[in-house]
Amino acid sequence: MPAHIYTAFDEELKYLMRRISEMGGLAEQMVAESVRALVNSDAALAQKVISDDTIMDAAERDVGDKAIVTIAKRQPMAADLREIIGALRIASDLERVGDMGKNNAKRVMAVQGTGVPRKLARGIEHLSELALTQLKEVLDVYTTRSAEKAKSIRDRDEEIDAMYTSLFREMLTYMMEDPRNITTCTHLLFCAKNIERVGDHATNIAETIYYMTTGAQPEGERPKDDTTTAVGVVE
Repeated sequence: MPAHIYTAFDEELKYLMRRISEMGGLAEQMVAESVRALVNSDAALAQKVISDDTIMDAAERDVGDKAIVTIAKRQPMAADLREIIGALRIASDLERVGDMGKNNAKRVMAVQGTGVPRKLARGIEHLSELALTQLKEVLDVYTTRSAEKAKSIRDRDEEIDAMYTSLFREMLTYMMEDPRNITTCTHLLFCAKNIERVGDHATNIAETIYYMTTGAQPEGERPKDDTTTAVGVVE
């Protein structure tokens, strides 16, 4: 973060950083708890995640309001402006991560009657571990502002995509083997996609940090390995 002769400006930027860190911690917690609620059929924990979304929404609005006031008062340029715009973008991505957790929590009641098959539960847990690791690492990079690490995280997005595709195929197999699995697996497919989207938002944050640090966008296309659109019922 740039240093300034105006202490008040520094404090305003530090406030944005602090709020982003708080949002990041809550986003991680919401996703982790939503997965735990899903695999354990824990309705009370699911309701907590849903309630936490109001806190996340309020935090995003706070970041937005603070950023607008800071821009109006300080009229920042170059790195300072990127710092504030970056905070706005990251807050938006973190709010969406919270939404992914909330959406998964809402499906807990739908699968509570049948439960989640243990093999599929392990797959969802593994996918969430990958996504949450990526989210945690990118939040650490937001503190250190390492453009090199931000680009490295961005280039690893395909690992989550590949795991999601594998899980997608496995759930299709469950549905084909027994039509009674269709309802449960359909809900789980939506949950898996929500978790895969967490990885996408972490990648968005990595790209934003790279831009904040360097003033340029990462070169090349973002790596993708989601091949679910090519998965057929019969192979």
